[in-house]
Amino acid sequence: MNNRLLVIEDNEQNLYLIRFLLEKNGFSVIAAEDGKTGVELALRCDPLAILLDIQLPGMSGFAVAAALRTHRCCDGVPIIAVTSHAMVGDREQILAAGATGYIEKPINPETFVADIRKYLPNHLETADE
Repeated sequence: MNNRLLVIEDNEQNLYLIRFLLEKNGFSVIAAEDGKTGVELALRCDPLAILLDIQLPGMSGFAVAAALRTHRCCDGVPIIAVTSHAMVGDREQILAAGATGYIEKPINPETFVADIRKYLPNHLETADE
């Protein structure tokens, strides 16, 4: 089963924590540090889901989500905004751009993987099944 998650995150510490939590729970993580690279990887790596920061260099998460939704190969792929960009209206704006869900930073290591699984097909209990 495909257990690849694409994480588009420019903060090294956030990426390290997210990768650690996901890999510890059986997921394979592919990372991009900017939006343009994230879009390119999404089109090539067939991710199970995409975790997307909103504040990215060069191309915002809003633009990334909108760009991904124009590609047929990303139609059924959940895009989950994982961001500290929590101003009034940001949640609605990223969902309108094409995101499936929204998780605020700082993430809670105790619940993060369960929060991600809510957006995955069949709410996967483990990524290895």
